[in-house]
Amino acid sequence: MIQACKDTIRGLNCRGLAITLNECYLAMGFKSRYVTCMPRELEFEDCHVINMVYSNELKKWIYLDPTNNAYIMDEKGTLLSIEEVRQRMIDKKQLILNPDANWNNLEATIPDFYLTFYMAKNLYRIQCPISSEYNFETDAPNKTVEYIELLPLNALNRVPSKKEFSKGETNSKFINYNTNDPIRFWAKP
Repeated sequence: MIQACKDTIRGLNCRGLAITLNECYLAMGFKSRYVTCMPRELEFEDCHVINMVYSNELKKWIYLDPTNNAYIMDEKGTLLSIEEVRQRMIDKKQLILNPDANWNNLEATIPDFYLTFYMAKNLYRIQCPISSEYNFETDAPNKTVEYIELLPLNALNRVPSKKEFSKGETNSKFINYNTNDPIRFWAKP
């Protein structure tokens, strides 16, 4: 990705930033995943990709957003997981965005817009790789890429399922599993 950015003189979108941060955390020995946060609609033009990193000290996954240099806390200053942020949004409990959060180091992230509109919209369906590893999305012959997507119970009349397709040129296989089970989805590493 770094070479592609140099070659085309451009930056990375949220997915590229989250994948890069994920691989940095993995290289440092942290348990980490990039997470695609999607709206309720099956067809959409905007979603957001962030990270979750496991904290041994807190014994939970922590919410991190590399695009906005953001993390989220409760009223006591405790770092929250994506699961906790999502539930606190549903319960209308206080969320605190770090004060130095900013979009691509260019402009301050506005907490009200970010939390009550943008992420509230994008935390309906959540997808991540089943196995977080280096070069997960790099195309390679006969590679299998598996994702798991967490859906709210009875979301869009979808039930737990498995969807599979292949890429002709490389014979790569892509598998997406859906689940309504948050305990399994947010399991500790």
